[in-house]
Amino acid sequence: MKRLAIVLGVLVALGVGGYFLFKQYAYYLPGLISNIRDPIADTQPVNWVQGPATAPEGERPPNIIVIVADDLGFNDISRNGGVAGGVVQTPNIDALASQGVSVDIAYAANATCSPSRAAMMTGRYPWRFGFEFTSAPVAFSRYLSHGDENALRRPIFHEERVKDVPPLETLGLPPSETTIAELLQGRGYHTMHIGKWHLGETAAMRPEAQGFDESLGFMAGAGMFLPANDPNVVNAEVSFDPIDRFLWANLPYAVQWNGGQRFRPEGYVTDYFANQAVSAIEANRNRPFFMYLAFNAPHTPLQASREDYDALSNIPDHTERVYGAMIRALDRGVGAVMQALRDNGIDDNTLVIFTSDNGGAWYVGLPNLNRPFRGWKATFFEGGIRTPFFARWPGRLPAGTVVEGPATHMDIFATAAAAAGAPIERPVDGINLLPMLRGEQGAPRHDVLFWRSGPYRVVRAGDWKLQVSETPDRVWLFNLRTDPYEQRDLSAQEPQRVAELRALIEEHNANLPPPLWPALLEGPVRIDVPLNAPWTEEQEYIYWSN
Repeated sequence: MKRLAIVLGVLVALGVGGYFLFKQYAYYLPGLISNIRDPIADTQPVNWVQGPATAPEGERPPNIIVIVADDLGFNDISRNGGVAGGVVQTPNIDALASQGVSVDIAYAANATCSPSRAAMMTGRYPWRFGFEFTSAPVAFSRYLSHGDENALRRPIFHEERVKDVPPLETLGLPPSETTIAELLQGRGYHTMHIGKWHLGETAAMRPEAQGFDESLGFMAGAGMFLPANDPNVVNAEVSFDPIDRFLWANLPYAVQWNGGQRFRPEGYVTDYFANQAVSAIEANRNRPFFMYLAFNAPHTPLQASREDYDALSNIPDHTERVYGAMIRALDRGVGAVMQALRDNGIDDNTLVIFTSDNGGAWYVGLPNLNRPFRGWKATFFEGGIRTPFFARWPGRLPAGTVVEGPATHMDIFATAAAAAGAPIERPVDGINLLPMLRGEQGAPRHDVLFWRSGPYRVVRAGDWKLQVSETPDRVWLFNLRTDPYEQRDLSAQEPQRVAELRALIEEHNANLPPPLWPALLEGPVRIDVPLNAPWTEEQEYIYWSN
């Protein structure tokens, strides 16, 4: 009897221990399940479809390349200051501005990944077709809801909404939307996607079904740059960030080619995507092509190649040094693409646009990513939505000029269409930027721009910008002409203007469809400090819905 009691006691202890162990490490499950369902094969070659052996006679439509960085802070490029006070130089990205046109006031369409990319693809506010939130696994949102136990303000998880969330792979760009790739494909362009997609994973939502002839990359919102234990990688885990812990536990080091089985890329992913872009350019040098090159740098997880890390030995902080090394690789990738255009004799007939999907992230823990602007990714303060925006087209756009803007991600669609001579047959919210980029008098411009994520909504009308938040229940009003860094909230002094701008927001929101999926999580993001800064009562914050 005594022995039976001991055995039962051990079994109960194992069961309880197993339960708590499972609960503690349950966030590893999504990656484990994914690897079982979709195994990752060894490295394999990618053979881009070869275009004509010789170029046709006469003038042909321009090639168009859209290069998008991921979570690039405004201050991350040396033209705007640079990482570690300018230690990390970005000469190739800067050259896009010095050899082309820089839009001084350029905005992301949203402050997080998926909706911004949906806006680039369609030229429309993404919430017009219900794409309001960034797609993410339910397990990810539930894990983030635990937050920081020491924080003054905790995340809010809406368990009651889980039943209304469709399967993860269906959270994406509706096939009924017309993408820039579909538009250009209809004009005879060969269309290619390289890098991050994050616009849906079902067969009907993948790049190959949304207008791309060829696609190489990953479908989720992030990916590993190298295996964590690779001898050529230097990792910087930011242990204070639950997002980072989830990514390290679940992300694969893998890409897909035209929807096939996942396989290991060759080497450091930023270099891999750049090298593949070079191969794709060579294959298509004799026909018009559109390339959407979506690097995942410098999005977390923070991983640098050892060579880039060693080159920045004068940066003392390990995390900042890894981050800077990632920027260095991104710049090298941009340089490789531009050199490929020159080597293949098509530099003068290629429009290149460079931007980022949103501002730098608060959860990286580096305080200066978006200087001189306030705010981070997941806020609609300028730091979350101001992005670099460079357009280079030798002989067609003046070199080394700066235009004021504003421009937005949605303008890429109409601008590419105009360059290609492709008529737009449905309403879009973006404008053709080419007249403005050429400095033409009377060029069309945006008088009013909107942003929204759940109950957090923003309008910029002329020089005035109003932000309306539900949690906390407050508004911010700034005159961006006199206060571009949003230091002086004028809402108390300008109640009539607040009312007028609120009315614009309400008018814009009228008759919009419901979101394609609900926001499960509302998380606090402080405006002026990164995630690893201590919480204090006076810090301003918003709650971001996703």
